[in-house]
Amino acid sequence: MAKLIYVANVSLDGYIEDAHGSIEWTAPLDEVFTFITDLVRPVGTYLYGRRMYETMAVWETQPALAAQSELMADFANVWQAADKIVYSTTLHAVSTADTRLERRFDPDSVRDLKTSAVGDLTVGGAALAAHAFNAGLVDECQLFIHPVFVGAGKPAFPSARVQLELLEEHRFGNGVVNLHYRIPS
Repeated sequence: MAKLIYVANVSLDGYIEDAHGSIEWTAPLDEVFTFITDLVRPVGTYLYGRRMYETMAVWETQPALAAQSELMADFANVWQAADKIVYSTTLHAVSTADTRLERRFDPDSVRDLKTSAVGDLTVGGAALAAHAFNAGLVDECQLFIHPVFVGAGKPAFPSARVQLELLEEHRFGNGVVNLHYRIPS
């Protein structure tokens, strides 16, 4: 069975974006970017909320981005190779290949997808991840903790209590720490 993994850049005070919706503080150095690319390389399907999808779609819709470096081209290729499911009631159409639009998050459909998927799945976007956490669907978290307090913004985690088991940690030269957790059954 495939795992559903929550991958997020998080401020030290627990936010994925600041009060103005900015994520500029998450811009990774090459070392972190390479690690993230290798982390998502085997992923078969990305589950996104609308805003996260719109943020990530540039890896296909703006070829000049991938042309900036070999690292960015590699990430763009990895991202484009995976299937995407976007959960949104407001998005009219998707702009990328291998992408399906769903109007509502259905936990049973995601359970079926985990059972039948060849590769692992990731969930991106705090609101969608909260639905997945609340449905008991998330198996692991890959958190990239950035050494910054943003003070307010969009919380990275659901309000429900979730016990985590640390599997490994990785420190980067810029102060970012990757924490890899499993959610015990």
